[in-house]
Amino acid sequence: MPARPRFLDIHIIQSVPFANLNRDDTNSVKTVLYGAKMRTRVSSQSWKRAARVEFERITGSSTLRTRRICEAVTRELLHRGHPQELAEKAGAHIAAAVGKFEVEEKVEDRRRTTIPNHVITNAMIYVPQAAVAELADYAEEHRETLEAAKDITKKGDTKASALPKAAVDAILRSRNDVINLFGRMLAEIDRAGVDGAVQVAHAMTTHEADADLDYFTAVDDLTSTWQDATGSAHMGHAEFSAGTFYRYATIDLDELTRNLAGTDNTTDVHEVLTGFLTAFTLAVPQAKKNSTAPHTLPHLVHLAVRGDRPVSFAAAFEQPVRPGAHGGNGAPAVTALAQYAAAAGSFLGTSHLISSSWTSPELKDLPESLGQCFDGLEALIADAVGHAGSTGSQDDAA
Repeated sequence: MPARPRFLDIHIIQSVPFANLNRDDTNSVKTVLYGAKMRTRVSSQSWKRAARVEFERITGSSTLRTRRICEAVTRELLHRGHPQELAEKAGAHIAAAVGKFEVEEKVEDRRRTTIPNHVITNAMIYVPQAAVAELADYAEEHRETLEAAKDITKKGDTKASALPKAAVDAILRSRNDVINLFGRMLAEIDRAGVDGAVQVAHAMTTHEADADLDYFTAVDDLTSTWQDATGSAHMGHAEFSAGTFYRYATIDLDELTRNLAGTDNTTDVHEVLTGFLTAFTLAVPQAKKNSTAPHTLPHLVHLAVRGDRPVSFAAAFEQPVRPGAHGGNGAPAVTALAQYAAAAGSFLGTSHLISSSWTSPELKDLPESLGQCFDGLEALIADAVGHAGSTGSQDDAA
């Protein structure tokens, strides 16, 4: 019996020049000690968010992650022409219905004069963008109740809201393709949690790497024009690094199909997979983009549809690769990846490897262990998505 597609693995080798894609709390480049050698690292959260933002741009399926759902609803009602006081009260009572909250006092400056005394939820709310309009619709339906309700002036719990929590929760449980892919943790609301179908690893350099300090100065344009003035207006330093990264993610096809089946939209699983594969491949974290412009393309993209379990090739780089004869870590990283793919195939067998394929903007001849070569990313993704299918997963979900 042929293996049924269960996971779609994504392996990427990508070189990033002088940059700092992901910083720690001291503004330093993130690192990891792996194979007793220091590597530059980009956290999974950082690259996952970049992929999510790109997925939203590609598909038009947008989400909102915020503690300020009160302000979002208030602004929506103000846009619809509601009185300021009523709009603020409606937003506050909706936010208070979510769970524990705080009240941000009115600030007498230019930033908050239009939204005073609004409620901030303790938990981050993660909903489709359309949920804001739905909450505003709900507030309009209960206008008389809100007009008679007391203002919320101090921190409290759901009892402070004049609106039923159950109805607000029902709207906040809504989800779209973004949440179906990446999941949602929302403890304040029963049955709002969603197990994500996407698992993303921290990216790390395939070779030993360390950070460099960049010393910089800022010149005062006026001072520099005066003949009797020298020096800079500001001096400082920042950390950067460069390297060739191994990036890995996998999609649980069964989980994705179950998540899609639990929503009212009619999005096809192939469409979601195509959007995510494109977004994850091309997205780059935007930290310090104005001073580094790190917008490189992957050196290699390798996709594998598996019927058994996900398989990361990170162990291929436990022993860091060494530069080739003419320098560069991209080529030896691809060689190490291909060798590990062959070893994994020998160890696990190939009966559960439903498809294996790759593409590269520059490489044209690679070992058979990486599968079939495609001329471009679009063709590669179309082939992998076609093999991933959905029939078997839907049968299991049913």
